[in-house]
Amino acid sequence: MQVFGAGVGRTGTMSLRTALQQLGLGPCYHMDVVLSDPPIHVPLWNAAVAGKPDWTTIYEGQQSAVDWPTASFYPELHAAYPNAKFVLTHRDPDSWVASIGETIFAALLSREDAPVEVQPWLDMCMKVIARSGLDPAMSKDELAARFVAHTDAVKAAIPAEQLLLFQVKEGWGPLCDFLGEEAPATEFPRTNDRAQFWQLMEDGGATVEESHPD
Repeated sequence: MQVFGAGVGRTGTMSLRTALQQLGLGPCYHMDVVLSDPPIHVPLWNAAVAGKPDWTTIYEGQQSAVDWPTASFYPELHAAYPNAKFVLTHRDPDSWVASIGETIFAALLSREDAPVEVQPWLDMCMKVIARSGLDPAMSKDELAARFVAHTDAVKAAIPAEQLLLFQVKEGWGPLCDFLGEEAPATEFPRTNDRAQFWQLMEDGGATVEESHPD
């Protein structure tokens, strides 16, 4: 594992994932990997939440990882991979609150209405997000404050020379300089807007149901 993303969901994590893979630092682990095979990945992350992580198994075949669940375990991952680099994606707190409120947290707040097959994954998501000091039921002001607190906590835990604070609107320059990679000639990827999120959720839900044919 060479690079970990310490930014929580809705901070450009899918764009960062695409960028890392374009730079040859993939495969890159993301929440959609969990959704691709929940019976395998959900128990692994539940074990990590319980203090018994198996990073070798979780990240088998990967070179990098971004988004939740990874973003909630940056202290443990720095201890396990002391030479890895960390990228903390961030954005305006109020903008982030609006984005996550209409996507991830909206899905979690209505999780009781989700198919039974999806419930274990949703329960795991709640546990992982709680590790980031967040709860979908918090007020907008409290969410914004906790978002800022997460950024400050990452900055305090990861040595400055191993950490890049990054907004995807900055493009290739800061990321490539930090990673020692040549910037591609193509534009920096911008993916997973709110419409794409809900499409991913629909696709993921189908995957979960197919994984439990009974």
